[in-house]
Amino acid sequence: MNKKAVLLLSGGLDSTTTLAIAKSQGFDVYALSFAYGQRHDHELKAAAQVAKLYGAKEHRVLPIDLGCFGGSALTDNALDVPKDRGADAMSHGIPITYVPARNTIFLSFAMAWAEVLGAHDIFIGVNALDYSGYPDCRPEFIRAFEAMANLATAYSVEGTKHITIHTPLIALTKAEIVAKGLALGVDYALTTSCYDPDEQGRACGHCDACQLRLKGFHENGINDPGRYAA
Repeated sequence: MNKKAVLLLSGGLDSTTTLAIAKSQGFDVYALSFAYGQRHDHELKAAAQVAKLYGAKEHRVLPIDLGCFGGSALTDNALDVPKDRGADAMSHGIPITYVPARNTIFLSFAMAWAEVLGAHDIFIGVNALDYSGYPDCRPEFIRAFEAMANLATAYSVEGTKHITIHTPLIALTKAEIVAKGLALGVDYALTTSCYDPDEQGRACGHCDACQLRLKGFHENGINDPGRYAA
């Protein structure tokens, strides 16, 4: 029997590549997405398509209103998404697109579902190289969460299972992530990464996420197959 794994799926480039990796490693993937009040909720449509195409055993979308707290340009339309920032600006400080405690919350739900499923593997597509400075994408955070998970679940306390948080992209550049996905046959036309898409779901091409994505494809010598407004 294939091993079960819970995978956090946003519908973006990184999580879709992570799904392809998990499948290639023989996991039965249970995909988990969140409607958390994000302005870029077109990603949920992409997540549904990706989960179906790549054979997720199940795909659940959980509603969580992180917008009620605010504090992020992704959940508060009164805050502008930064555009056309240079590489130096993206590599310093924590941007306004950071959603407070998002990965902590998402991983907690993944941990709960994994325990119910009897799964002890969780996949998340965080990246600590070509990223926008989010504190919950760092190896230190993942190690700390994994340690906590193995103190907080019944089967880990009873000694029957040990939870592992898999982060196959954490030490890769965006170009290396794209190359890995292409080698696994990922159809990146289905994915969306933009923080501020238009009403049709087309990417802006100017936010941090778009710039990093475009850079990854450019460094592979190919055009991004995603949809852009301009």
